Amino acid sequence: MKKISLILLIISLSLVLSACLSFRRSGDVGVSGGVFVSRDQGSTWKNMSFSPSASGEPISLTHLNVNEIVVDPSDYNALYMATYGRGLFSTYNLSQGWNKVEGLPTATISSVAVNPDSKCTIYAAVANKLYRSVDCARTWEQTYYDNNPEVLVNAVIVDHYNSNNIYIATSRGEVIKSIDRGNSWRTIHRFENGVSHLKMSPLDSRLLFVATGRNEFFKFNSPSSRSSNLEENFAVSNMENYSEVLENIRRTNIQEINICSKEGVIILATEQKLLRSPDNGISWEDIDLIPSQKDAAIKAVAINPQNSQELYYVTDTSFYRSLDGGVSWNTKRLPTQRIGSSLLVSPADPNIVYLGVRKEN
Repeated sequence: MKKISLILLIISLSLVLSACLSFRRSGDVGVSGGVFVSRDQGSTWKNMSFSPSASGEPISLTHLNVNEIVVDPSDYNALYMATYGRGLFSTYNLSQGWNKVEGLPTATISSVAVNPDSKCTIYAAVANKLYRSVDCARTWEQTYYDNNPEVLVNAVIVDHYNSNNIYIATSRGEVIKSIDRGNSWRTIHRFENGVSHLKMSPLDSRLLFVATGRNEFFKFNSPSSRSSNLEENFAVSNMENYSEVLENIRRTNIQEINICSKEGVIILATEQKLLRSPDNGISWEDIDLIPSQKDAAIKAVAINPQNSQELYYVTDTSFYRSLDGGVSWNTKRLPTQRIGSSLLVSPADPNIVYLGVRKEN
């Protein structure tokens, strides 16, 4: 009788363990951080957060919290991972892992930009400073410094028509321009509130968009071509304030400005809304979401650079995909318990989507 009971106990334990293992394989979500990649538009994900080592055993980078993923505009295999508190990482082949970029502070990287005409020239914003590398991130020099340590450089962009022109935006409200690749700077406009996002039109580098910390949205023009008249190089024209048009977003934080490279369609993401403008901000329409606006909690958004109908966004727990401009959505649980913080669709292959995640604050 005791032998039979023992056999039954072993069988029961085997069934329980089998069920547990089956559950983990099919549905359990870990706490891994770093970068995930999907090669089927977000249907499946794989964590690609490791670094090569001399021993041949990869070093895990799943502890990293990602602020931004940036692709080199002249080499789509080159990616940069800007982290919270851990500096900058780069890869030229994601299957071979990430490498820590030395020479920069091991701190939060606010923004990264790569010169489209010279891939070895890279800019990285850290706290109240901007750093530049001209040798593919081997060495860095500080090229901008704000004397107030509480002021943050929130964004850096390179003019894709004339890469001598560099723009940065600060949490104090300045948009600052350099016409000599960052050697010297001049403030071209001061907004009343801090600038949280700065974006350049992929179709016309003279056209820039600004979002402030008070959820205001502006558009203005800045010259791209170099003029013999110094003042003309730093002129600002056609300033438009679309805050009244977007009055219904004033109580929810602007999370991201995303622009389709081929069509110029703008997707503006707030915490609770996705809005689309086909005419550079003059008119806007709401994109219908599956959850109600009060439950949306949008963290990051991405758009296929060649087709504005293909949209993606992430929340604290979920990934959303639409292939018809937001008419219908497919939703999946994030492949980790961390929060989605950055999305990027590969310009080389729109089936490839990169997801950066972070811990909840």
